[in-house]
Amino acid sequence: MEDRSPTLAEIVRSLVFYAVFYGFTVLLLLVLAVVLIVAPRGVFAMVQAWTGVHRALVRHVLGIRVEVVGTPPQEGVFYALRHESFFEAIDLPQVLHRPCIFAKIELMRIPVWGRAGWAYGLIGVEREAGAKTLRAMLTHARARLAEGRPLAIFPEGTRVPVGQRYPLQSGFAGIYKLLSLPVVPVAVHSGALYHRVWKRRGTIRYVIGETIPPGLPRDEIEARVLDAITAPTA
Repeated sequence: MEDRSPTLAEIVRSLVFYAVFYGFTVLLLLVLAVVLIVAPRGVFAMVQAWTGVHRALVRHVLGIRVEVVGTPPQEGVFYALRHESFFEAIDLPQVLHRPCIFAKIELMRIPVWGRAGWAYGLIGVEREAGAKTLRAMLTHARARLAEGRPLAIFPEGTRVPVGQRYPLQSGFAGIYKLLSLPVVPVAVHSGALYHRVWKRRGTIRYVIGETIPPGLPRDEIEARVLDAITAPTA
């Protein structure tokens, strides 16, 4: 997408979006602090409400449509998604049913938010984790799989600028090997519209790639996933 100055309409829409979404988020966190004490399972409904409000604001305030190309299987798979903006990190529960997401351990240490993440079933990833921590992480992942929940990871490990390719984090191949699950790569190019101060109208597409079988060598699984998640979505 061309680099240009934002229009007045883009500025106004973005300001409205920020005010409503982050105002709602603050209120939700206050309620969450109580829910975590009296009814922890209520976290699921609150996360769904939070992501639902976000999706509605993206569509009706920012003017961004969201499309899913392909049918994502919901159980027994390991999703590997492109990461260009906060959009897909927030929106994923609107695409998958209660996804169990591998997230940076730093996010799990944020007051209230971190406790809600643990209650929801997020898996904290420590890049320098030892064997004991890795075993605990995989035990958690297998328990969520047993509940019929899909696993999801952003294997690049950070947000990647539009049009660029970063090598996958080394931990992805290790988790893939130990879990022995098929991988579903997902291309989602959101950065051109969402990862900017003044957001733009358009369409964000999730493109569900061909399922990759378990048991492949590290070089092959990394190459196939990287090719799939960086493929054009249009």
